[in-house]
Order: sequence, then structure tokens, then C-alpha cells
Amino acid sequence: MLKLTERLGPIEHGQANDTLTLAFEPRTKGRLKAVSDSGQELGLFLDRGPVLRAGEGLRAESGEVIRIEAADEPVVTARVAAGLPLARLAYHLGNRHVQLALGSDDARPDQGWVRFPPDHVLEELAELLGATLEHHQAPFDPEPGAYQQSGGHAHSHSHGHAHDHSHEDVHDHDHPHAH
Repeated sequence: MLKLTERLGPIEHGQANDTLTLAFEPRTKGRLKAVSDSGQELGLFLDRGPVLRAGEGLRAESGEVIRIEAADEPVVTARVAAGLPLARLAYHLGNRHVQLALGSDDARPDQGWVRFPPDHVLEELAELLGATLEHHQAPFDPEPGAYQQSGGHAHSHSHGHAHDHSHEDVHDHDHPHAH
């Protein structure tokens, strides 16, 4: 088994000895057994956190380089007018804390799209916001988090306490404010 231990960032096709095509969910794992596109057994032993992106290279302990490809998988692409309608759609879907891919089509510069895994609640919301939906097979390579775009520095945190996201709190302030 080829042990992949080093992330190389984006590489060209010609720089790789082989490719590994994976759907999004397996690309979120740092530890994984897989079979390359040419049939070679692979073991991923990577730092946890960053998602493997399409076009990213991984180096094996022995020096071979494997290029990651995003597999076609079931997705919903919601298309809507560019500008405020697209921003509104991305905001409301993203507010549901789901992974989203964003894009535009050269053939339709007046439209943009938001792509997500099939989910009837998200699909209904997208339609309410004026989007036209297409259910199909395509690579799903969602936007990286804002903290993961600056040279690979990943940011994550966890909380050991419960959250209350209610917005019904009333705060009274009976002290003067000097302006």
C-alpha cells in the first residue's frame, strides 16, 4: 500500500504519477484507505481538518505523487439572477450551515448558481427565493471556509457548552450614555 503523508497544494496533471477520484465526504477525512484510478492501494495519513480539493497533490513516503479529483455525485444546482438574488440565495442557504459550491456559467453571465447535496428543505427554500433547480451528477467542491483560504492555515474551534441561538432576548439598559 502506498502511504500518502504530505499535502502539496494544487498541481498540474503531468506532475502526478496517478489520480484518486473521490466524492466530497471522503475528501473531508485525514485517514482513509482507497484505491487509485489505476488500481493501486492507497492509505491517506494526513493532518485532519483541511478538505482535499480537486487538483491537489499528495506525496507518498516513497516519493510518488497522487492528484486528487472530485467525483461526480448527486447534487442540486440552484440557478438565479446574478447580483442581489444570488447573494440572497447564498446567504439564506449558508445560514443553514451547509457546504455550498458557488459559480457562474459563461453562457449565462446574468445568472449564478449555488450547488449543494440533495435536501428537500434546502431545495424548497431555494425555490422560494426564485431559483430554478437542476438535479444531476456533478463534482461537489464547496467553498472553503474563510479561515482556510490564506495559505492553508485552518481554523477550527469547539465549544464545551450548549448554544442558544434564540433572537428573542430583550436587553434593558437603565444607565445613561454620554455621546
